[in-house]
Amino acid sequence: MAKAYLFPGQGAQYPGMGKLLYERFDAAKQMFDQADAILGFELSEIMFEGTEEELRQTKITQPAIFVHSVIAAKMLGEDFRPGMVAGHSLGEFSALTAAGALSFEDGLKLVLQRALAMQRATEMTESTMAAVLGLADEVVEKICEETTGIVVPANYNSPGQLVISGEIKAVEEAAIKLKEAGARRVVILKVGGAFHSPVMEPARQDLAQAIEETEFHKPVAPVYQNVTALPESDPEKIKRNLIAQLTSPVRWTQTIRRMIADGATEFYELGPGNVLLGLLRKIDRSVKGEKISFDE
Repeated sequence: MAKAYLFPGQGAQYPGMGKLLYERFDAAKQMFDQADAILGFELSEIMFEGTEEELRQTKITQPAIFVHSVIAAKMLGEDFRPGMVAGHSLGEFSALTAAGALSFEDGLKLVLQRALAMQRATEMTESTMAAVLGLADEVVEKICEETTGIVVPANYNSPGQLVISGEIKAVEEAAIKLKEAGARRVVILKVGGAFHSPVMEPARQDLAQAIEETEFHKPVAPVYQNVTALPESDPEKIKRNLIAQLTSPVRWTQTIRRMIADGATEFYELGPGNVLLGLLRKIDRSVKGEKISFDE
């Protein structure tokens, strides 16, 4: 029986996130204060008192979710003994930090650089993402290939839920074709740009250098990475996969299935929200899933 810990990505944020953690644990307070000092602005104040709109800014969202997730893992103390870990997109940085591959300071600095690089990339190309519900992955992949312009599968979230990403016109054209092919729904998402697509190539280049210059350690448990959906413990391979992540799809369905095949019987979601538990139930109802929350 292996315990698997999951860490959420962008979209899990909410006003007031982390406030009870800050109030309940002195160690958490110290980490929030440390995060504010590393970033050079009062992230904790925005997390605790900010509006939904403020929290939706990529440069705020990503550090906020990372900080919340890593502190939650740290507050488990000796109870945090993962057999394996994984994080969805941004959450991969949280997973790596919680598992000891990155220091809290280095992980947070990379997350901020990632957020800023992604923001810059979105300003260079008019782009978006769309959730496709009720179609087989192969059908979505084929339609993306046949559509003019940049549009690719970005997030394999669960069976029958795949997010596509790319240039606005290409995504809109693909959306029409996907509905004609029988998609139950195609929902254009309120996001800043086309994450996990070739549109993010400038951001990938920006982040690559920062990742190469950062010291990574062997994690205490295998990290199942988005790009391959495979377990990894070698710091150099982890770096390579992390660099590729921004322009590659998040293979979440494949990741969860591989973790189950490798012996995961209990899944625990750490950080804000419970999106990943919902996806877990859609992927495989036979395994146990639980939310660990300090905000209730």
